[in-house]
Amino acid sequence: MEATAIDHVNLRIPDDAVDDAVEFYGDALGFDIENRDLFESDEKPFISVRLTPVSIIHLQPTEDFHPPTDRAFDHVAIEFDHTIDELQEHLDAAGVEVDRQLEPLGATGVAPAVYVTDPFGYTLELKAQPDEGNP
Repeated sequence: MEATAIDHVNLRIPDDAVDDAVEFYGDALGFDIENRDLFESDEKPFISVRLTPVSIIHLQPTEDFHPPTDRAFDHVAIEFDHTIDELQEHLDAAGVEVDRQLEPLGATGVAPAVYVTDPFGYTLELKAQPDEGNP
């Protein structure tokens, strides 16, 4: 079997935090939010954050939400078609604090990345395009 992509990731959020999710993922990071109308009409148990045409994060509100721990969750890495400077400028303008910056090895090679924490304690690695000269 050969996988072609990660289709989606499911993350739990606090029951009363849909607006916080939309503000962070939609307004601050600029992703499209889908299925909010279906969530609000109880047709779906989650809202969706569209990362790419073929990948999403489902955010499912739950009453028994517990923030992630370093023993149960590390991070989700999201690749961008931007330089690290462009990513940092966008985050600065949106008021999103960068936790750290590294040049981690990932599925597409080594590239600069910044790490941010969403309102629920999940860490996101925002991976920029590789610097010229890096594979």
